[in-house]
Amino acid sequence: MSRMLDEIRQQPETLERTLRTEWRRIEKFREQVLRRKPRLIVLVARGTSDNAAQFGRYLIEITTGIPVSLAAPSIWTLYGAKLDYRETMVIAISQSGESTDTNLILEQARKQNATTVGITNEIRSTLAGIAEHVFFVRAGKERSVAATKTYTGQLLMMYLIAYALGAKLRLADLERIPEYVRLALGLEPEIAALAERYRFMDHAVVMGRGLNYSNAFEFALKLMETCYVIAERFSSADFQHGPIAMVEHGFPLFLFAPSGVTWPGLSEMMIQLRGLNAEIVTITDRKNPDACALTTRLMCLPEKIPELFTPIPYIVPAQLFSAVLATQKGRDPDKPRTIQKVTKTI
Repeated sequence: MSRMLDEIRQQPETLERTLRTEWRRIEKFREQVLRRKPRLIVLVARGTSDNAAQFGRYLIEITTGIPVSLAAPSIWTLYGAKLDYRETMVIAISQSGESTDTNLILEQARKQNATTVGITNEIRSTLAGIAEHVFFVRAGKERSVAATKTYTGQLLMMYLIAYALGAKLRLADLERIPEYVRLALGLEPEIAALAERYRFMDHAVVMGRGLNYSNAFEFALKLMETCYVIAERFSSADFQHGPIAMVEHGFPLFLFAPSGVTWPGLSEMMIQLRGLNAEIVTITDRKNPDACALTTRLMCLPEKIPELFTPIPYIVPAQLFSAVLATQKGRDPDKPRTIQKVTKTI
């Protein structure tokens, strides 16, 4: 068994530990923030953490109405542009806490008296020493190069940050997420059987929209780094503006399809893809039975999950698929060629 697969299976406990440990500290942070809410939030991250930031952008804007920007570190590190971070909250997300350009942006923001927040899995990291407010993803050591439990831990921290900013989220709802993840892990045998069908896949498209848009990026990243599959990632809305032209008979497309406001557009897309004889693999749950009728293959969680809380449990089948497919392709998902666990860029 790969370390990646083992760490995927650890996620319910990791999420429970993070929620239990960080909730009280988030409550204190909320008291401070609500006295003077920021006018703008800037999220800065790289790699998988940047995908978590993408989710954070959707979640915070939807639930609080505060505008959120994703930082482009090279604007400062390469071009030397001086950005004005006053009256802004700058949140840096890094599993290792050692991403050089992420830390430089946070350092710059703190010098301008911005509210600085760090989210990391490493208590003794550089990031933890820079940020004014630090929250920890209590995932334990992640040994596989491909991030799994730290990604879902970061998504959970985005819910907690949104709560601190005034989002109407209840602890009771967040406490259900680890159980949703356990149910997703129960799909492992059927996902292993499904992955065998795609053993020789070398190209694919992954789509999601809204709160699951970030999962499209994360699933595609996992396929690229562990299976060496060229995986393009799109919003289902953007896909119709040109990329749909690449679809032909049997072309594999992976879709995140919760019920809720994104479903009408996704269902129209799936009908169109069926007409093109595409191979559609859908990740959904029992709250959206219509998705089952439109897909070619299915990864369906045996629970009705509100759309707002689908991103964490929905990425788990994608993680399992990537880990199993890598092994079936003869790859080592724990040690992808060329890349390392900690990447430092300027």
